[in-house]
Amino acid sequence: MKPAPYPRFLHPAIRLGVAMVLALASPVLIAPSLLHAQNLPNLGGTDGEELSPLMERRLGEQVMNNIRRDPDYIEDAPTLDYLNQLGGILLGSSPEARGDAGYDFFFFGVRDPSLNAFALPGGFIGAHSGLVLSAQSESELASVLAHEIGHVSQRHIARMIGNQRKDALLPMAGLLIAALAARSSPDIAGAAMMGSTGIAAQRQLSFGRDAEREADRLGLQILRGAGFELNGMVNFFGRLQNASRNRTDNLPSYLRTHPMTGERMADIEARIRTLSYKQHVDSLDFLLIRSRLRVLQDDTPQGWRDATTVFLEQSRQGTRAQLMAAKYGLAMLAQRQRDSATAFVLLNELKAEAARTPTYPASQILSSFAIELELLGGQASNALSLAKEARIQFPLSRAITMQYADTLLVNGKKNEATTFLRDQAQLYRQDPGVQRALARAYAEQGKLALQHLALAEYYSLTGALPAALEQLKMARGSSDASFYDQAVIDARERELQASWRELMEKSKRK
Repeated sequence: MKPAPYPRFLHPAIRLGVAMVLALASPVLIAPSLLHAQNLPNLGGTDGEELSPLMERRLGEQVMNNIRRDPDYIEDAPTLDYLNQLGGILLGSSPEARGDAGYDFFFFGVRDPSLNAFALPGGFIGAHSGLVLSAQSESELASVLAHEIGHVSQRHIARMIGNQRKDALLPMAGLLIAALAARSSPDIAGAAMMGSTGIAAQRQLSFGRDAEREADRLGLQILRGAGFELNGMVNFFGRLQNASRNRTDNLPSYLRTHPMTGERMADIEARIRTLSYKQHVDSLDFLLIRSRLRVLQDDTPQGWRDATTVFLEQSRQGTRAQLMAAKYGLAMLAQRQRDSATAFVLLNELKAEAARTPTYPASQILSSFAIELELLGGQASNALSLAKEARIQFPLSRAITMQYADTLLVNGKKNEATTFLRDQAQLYRQDPGVQRALARAYAEQGKLALQHLALAEYYSLTGALPAALEQLKMARGSSDASFYDQAVIDARERELQASWRELMEKSKRK
């Protein structure tokens, strides 16, 4: 964790705000977008034209570079898998929700017990662990993600900056800092908001209320198309609204960053009343990921004790589904404490229970966990067999894909692992985890130049350009660097140095 005097997420939030200002200060040529037909109503205007989709994506990527380096970013493959698959279901049913810019969405989690979620420019959507834990159904969680998709699809940030081109930078940074800092300290969040006051901030707040109504309407359409229960949105917002009435001194974080009015709530309820009810059965992975996040939210001995209490109570008084989720949570805790025997027993009980429940298809979270346990127990060949089966069963799971690479290395299949990871690097060029795994594979082969080149790409993708340049320097000095490697190093170094100079020039201008 970061040292005092900053609360847990404030320091990276400040860096995040700076990154936004730097990105917005950059002159970028605006290329015409390839627009596609959109069946959803175009609720926005043309104000967003001043911030091109390219600039918006670039802005979001710079923000994400800061978030990924924060210790509270949940870099957990099963969690990322679940959130992105849920987001994919929502987007798959309403392709037009990607907006005119055709955003490539990315959903991620932040370790924090408060109830909050936020949309960043360019298609990045974050959810606090506390929000997922508070969702009483998968439809409730889906309703929040659908609402955030609405913000991105309607290009609310781009339109905001289009409206306020000259005075948007400071309030934009300040309000985003406040939204993220609110999870740790409402007082500091308020101070950040005060730093962004004035006419610009007032206009922005007003625009935010309109944006919330637009996101509600679009979110409901997305939810309906994906087959989720529309009252999930009503239930979630209604619970937050009741909490705000009962505790006016400590407004729920989501309401701070997403202002809720009586008129807005009435509009949501009125729209739902005119639509037919559709029941949605929660997926097993939704139940399991909530247990997983309860452990990851506070992955300390005291956190384990608190989670154990919750899981045991859930086992005694919960439904059959809750009992299954509790067993998974207890199995995770046993794994954390190196008690493989107990974890295996609980996992086998859980898998048997899932097999007896026809509404639950095979779970990639359970498959991934089984591979983890086999590796922890030193059963490398068993882990590889499970990973091969899981890759066939869940070809789109990034968690299982990376586990397959790990099991190849553990089983001494270094060349096969390297070939596999190089193919993955070509398919997922923006995935820093692939480059990190590839660097490990090269290291185990003793290929130092290629190891440092892969690490350079990893640091470049995470926004750490000085570290990337240092890795290129180390690659050049490696004894096994071939003539071809040297040519690749030279070309990549020129690209990264140009990017670094550009960033430094922006910084000086500010």
